[in-house]
Amino acid sequence: MNTENYWVEKAQSVLVGRTIVAARYLNNDEAERLGWSSRSVILELDNGDLVWPSRDDEGNDAGALFTTNSKADTLPVIC
Repeated sequence: MNTENYWVEKAQSVLVGRTIVAARYLNNDEAERLGWSSRSVILELDNGDLVWPSRDDEGNDAGALFTTNSKADTLPVIC
């Protein structure tokens, strides 16, 4: 299995069929525990898992989400 297929399957196993039950921003304490100076949106799934964007795959700071929704095309990082 190549690297892309591995990560596609991993993402599908975590996300496909799940429902987002809450959306909020990381609070200051959560961001501090991650060592971040910024806060990103955090999505809570129906199974209790939390999903949030990071600047990179090393978790170096919060990341923004882009959408296809014209009313909220970007869910930005809050400093």
